[in-house]
Amino acid sequence: MGGAFSIWHWLILLLIVVMLFGTKRLSTLGSDLGNAVKGFRKAMTEDNEGTIPGDETEPNKGADTAGKSK
Repeated sequence: MGGAFSIWHWLILLLIVVMLFGTKRLSTLGSDLGNAVKGFRKAMTEDNEGTIPGDETEPNKGADTAGKSK
């Protein structure tokens, strides 16, 4: 057997979970989880939109001090 779950183990586990929580609560939980994943993906893409890989210097940083001499 090797310690792995068979299809019957998974079906019995699914039946117990449905009996404990009910289908309405499970569908609500699934949609909430899906919305959380969508929000996370959106936040990750918004973070990466303005950055260019390898460009970590501030633009015009040297331009302000280049013209000044003491």
